[in-house]
Amino acid sequence: MFTTPERGARSSGRTLVLTVAALVMAVLAVAAVIAGNRVWQGAPYPSVDPDAVAQRIKDRSDWVYEGFALSGKYAASPGTVATGSCYYRGLRSVAHIDQARDDVYSFGLGWSVPDVPEAMAEEAQRRVRGRLEQQGWKVSYEGDRSGATFRELGYRFLSPDGSDKVDVRWNTSTTTLFVSVYAPCGQVPDGFNGYNWPAARWSPKERAAGS
Repeated sequence: MFTTPERGARSSGRTLVLTVAALVMAVLAVAAVIAGNRVWQGAPYPSVDPDAVAQRIKDRSDWVYEGFALSGKYAASPGTVATGSCYYRGLRSVAHIDQARDDVYSFGLGWSVPDVPEAMAEEAQRRVRGRLEQQGWKVSYEGDRSGATFRELGYRFLSPDGSDKVDVRWNTSTTTLFVSVYAPCGQVPDGFNGYNWPAARWSPKERAAGS
């Protein structure tokens, strides 16, 4: 019994086809698992260094406070970078409705400047708006409102990449400039404790009296 060259070629061809088919099926199976996991998990949150995020927010707060160009008598209150809740994505969110993740947080720093007269607050907001626009930030909310007995001034800007936010407000009932700076959700390292976090503390840079 012997194999003719033609039969041997056909046998080798079938083996090659079966091998290629098996490889294709394996690749498709892996792709299906990856796609299924992506649908279940949703888009992953970016990994972040909480200290670096806090520093970015504090630097931006200093930048806004400087941009107000208020005289030294109008001092900003100290603040603390706080963490916010972030939630599951994808189909997994259905199984964890309203359940915050313990490894993903947003970040925000709120502070204020009290006893600012209306005209001064309006001019301070105008200056900061101009600086934000020059750096490519886009307004996402306009908060100017007025009535018979009140007036509110404010806006919210998004960073050029649409992630960070700066929110500035003032109203006649408090005569206080309120500022909030936000950073989006990010996955933090294991062991991060947002309640005992030295990097979170912010104090405004000192300004010379009358400057």
